[in-house]
Amino acid sequence: MKRFIIAAGLLPGLVACATISTQQEVQMGEQYAAQINAQLPIIQDPEVNRYINVLGDSIAKLSDDRNLDWHFYVVDSKEVNAFAVPGGFIYVNRGLIERADKMDQLAGVLGHEIGHVTNRHTVKLMEKQQGANVGVALGCILTKVCENQATGALINLTGNAVFAKFSREDEAEADESGVRYVTRAGIDPRGIPEMFQKLIDERGSKPAGVETWFATHPLEEDRIADTQAMIKKIDPAILATLTQDSPNFQAFKARVKSLPPTPAPKGASGSR
Repeated sequence: MKRFIIAAGLLPGLVACATISTQQEVQMGEQYAAQINAQLPIIQDPEVNRYINVLGDSIAKLSDDRNLDWHFYVVDSKEVNAFAVPGGFIYVNRGLIERADKMDQLAGVLGHEIGHVTNRHTVKLMEKQQGANVGVALGCILTKVCENQATGALINLTGNAVFAKFSREDEAEADESGVRYVTRAGIDPRGIPEMFQKLIDERGSKPAGVETWFATHPLEEDRIADTQAMIKKIDPAILATLTQDSPNFQAFKARVKSLPPTPAPKGASGSR
């Protein structure tokens, strides 16, 4: 956590101006990614990394005209979550991948997170607060370190945890972008509401596994209805041509499942 705080301390110099440039956004993203990759258990399996980057790039390269250098990572965590870091860094937890039945469901999550980057949601929050200590709140929500009483007190004093969760308006905009991006990539967007429904169903039966997702992604049934309404506007003839699943995705999912058990969180005793 100390490294997250150090990185956050660099932010005021980067965002002292009212407007953050794409170059500054990428610079911040690189700093965040370096800290996140040092703190979280990132899966290093070459086959897993190749697939998630091929799938992610197929969506991201059609989403933005700023020519960002996109990077996709799989976090070795059973908890269902995915998150985006400014500048083109996308993370998805192993637990979410293992819950996806088809390729379009995972692609929809990636499209949504890509939408947070292309719409610059985190950057706009930073601009609004002119250097608020977003990095601390980001590190808190990604690592659950806020559950530590001493660290939580520090975060309350030095940062605004509100930045750890996007607004419903931001989530809706990312949903709309995700529908457009996956469709543009030739992937069926109906995987987006399908994945939402799976997570809502699990919240009702086994909430512990999805609590991190709901802590960072406001998700209710109306978002399912909204994405379905967006999809209904797409020509049915086009929808019929879009890909829902692939053997490569199923091989990727099997590969993820075959990896050694997820490590226990740092500082925890026993396994999960």
